[in-house]
Amino acid sequence: MLVPEHAPTEQLSQQAYYLLRDRIVTLGLAPGSLVNERELAEEFDLGRTPVRDALRRLADDGLVEIYPRRGVYVGPIDVGDLGAISEIRVELEGFVSRLAATRVTDTDRADIAALVAELDAMAGDADERRLIHLDQRIHRLIYRIARNPFLEGALDRYYVLALRLWFLALSRLHRLEDAVDEHRELLDAIARGDTATAERIARAHVTEFERSIRTLL
Repeated sequence: MLVPEHAPTEQLSQQAYYLLRDRIVTLGLAPGSLVNERELAEEFDLGRTPVRDALRRLADDGLVEIYPRRGVYVGPIDVGDLGAISEIRVELEGFVSRLAATRVTDTDRADIAALVAELDAMAGDADERRLIHLDQRIHRLIYRIARNPFLEGALDRYYVLALRLWFLALSRLHRLEDAVDEHRELLDAIARGDTATAERIARAHVTEFERSIRTLL
């Protein structure tokens, strides 16, 4: 992602935050590893201040741990957190899906149709990272359609924590495309304004996600 040469510090910090978060979630920065602020600033070509700001935000998210005079370390992954994360997600994902089904617009339906077309195009695709990237976009579209920025922020945080566990189990996951394809029915229910079905499918998806990850970890 290119940022204008004279972009505001806040914009640079936001970019650094998402770049670093993605690196941590996908295990490109391993749990417990030391974060080299200087190297990352050079790699992202963003400067030390945006990276430092991003690390503070990531510490608030529980993804890094900052120790004065010792450095910044990538936070550990505690599989024991899976149940607690899922308890929150099953309620929030169900609620946001119901809300999205009541607030969906024609523009949103066009965005949904575009994602469904991508699902069709990726049928049989075994590229796990592409599938997970599509899963992220589907979830975040649903969050946006609900038009509640506070709910969206909470959902995004817990989705990222769950996603990190997903990457931890990635090498042992089977038929990942089936899990992503389950969103087709959810998107269809939201597009039709079927609140009850949207909520039911979203809750079932989170429950099945927890069951699948638990059996692998």
